[in-house]
This record gives sequence, structure tokens and C-alpha cells, in this order.
Amino acid sequence: QVRLVESGGGLVQAGGSLRLSCAASGGTFSFDAMGWFRQAPGKEREFVASIRWSGGTTSYVDSVKGRFTISRDNAENTVYLQMNSLKPEDTATYYCAARNIFTMTYDRWGQGTQVTVSS
Repeated sequence: QVRLVESGGGLVQAGGSLRLSCAASGGTFSFDAMGWFRQAPGKEREFVASIRWSGGTTSYVDSVKGRFTISRDNAENTVYLQMNSLKPEDTATYYCAARNIFTMTYDRWGQGTQVTVSS
């Protein structure tokens, strides 16, 4: 059973930086990519970034390109999201998720970590 644990959220002023971490354990062979998603109050959850374990191919939503960087440490089964030049509209609960290698869907989720950017 895959378990994902996020950390690194917090309160930061606009223009500041945070780094989120997501540690994966148990059954990591069953997924091929990790993603970060976020959900702001009253809004739907949206995709932020993803990275494949093999090869490291990355993908980003347009609104974070040039500001956020997703990376991985295969040896530690950990994925990171470096967030720079943060904006108030980045405020949300951030979730990491694992993409199932068989169904190609994100079906394992962490508990979420809150990111609040003050103006």
C-alpha cells in the first residue's frame, strides 16, 4: 500500500519561497510518476506539476512555469516542489499524488499541506 506524506507548507509573504516534500513508501513499484495538485477554498483541485520516476520528464501548469520546479530523489522515494516568487493566488492546500502505472491515473494521495501567501 503506497503511503504519501507531505511536508514543508507554511505562511510566506508574496515573492517568497517554499519547498514542499513528499515522501513515498510501500509499493512504490506500482506507480510511474508523481504529481503535485492544489485546491484553494471554493475551487476545484487543479494539477500543478508532475515528474516521471524514470527519465525525470516534467510537466507544469502554465500559471507556475518559471516559478515552480518539481524534482525527485529516487533513492529516497521523495519528490520536491520548489516554489519561488510566490503569489497570493498560490494559496491553497497542496497534495502530492502517485500515478498508477497500470491505470495511468493518480489514485494515491497524501494528506495535504497548507501554503498561504500573504500580500
